[in-house]
Amino acid sequence: MSKKVLILSGSPRKGGNSDLLCDEFLRGAKDAGNDAEKIFIRGKKVAPCNACYYCRDTGSGQCAVKDDMAEILDKMQQADVIVMASPVYFYSIDAQMKAVIDRSVARWTNIPNKEFYYIMTAAEESDTVMECTLACFRGFAACLENAQEKGVIYGKGVYEAGEIKGKTAMKEAYEMGRQV
Repeated sequence: MSKKVLILSGSPRKGGNSDLLCDEFLRGAKDAGNDAEKIFIRGKKVAPCNACYYCRDTGSGQCAVKDDMAEILDKMQQADVIVMASPVYFYSIDAQMKAVIDRSVARWTNIPNKEFYYIMTAAEESDTVMECTLACFRGFAACLENAQEKGVIYGKGVYEAGEIKGKTAMKEAYEMGRQV
């Protein structure tokens, strides 16, 4: 059965290491017959949350900030599978991904029953640096009804854009995408 897969690439660098892993996951998901799409978040206009609670106070699920986040939220709601990817920045997710997570407040109760995959990259070889970043992803999913974690990919020991090529994480990303 084909699934609708949404990949949110939080990489600030197009063709950066986490973005390349997203491409491999996308390729695997499509090769398996799924309807898959990648959003390169930096290529979208997503402002930070203002905590004005317009979304709550109007009951509309619409944000007072008019940018590309409404489109991203629509796609998150429609997806069966959500892949979230970020490089590790100071043991956490990067600003692009954080803005998307925070802006999800407008409709977070309307994003139930999703399968989640997480992709992270870091210059260090240690799993320790990934743990806080993974905790950020898991914290978001914990707020969503019936979210299920299905897989995690660590791209370790990569700093310069493209260093991930030839690493085992590339094959892992492809295979994980195929098995969605």
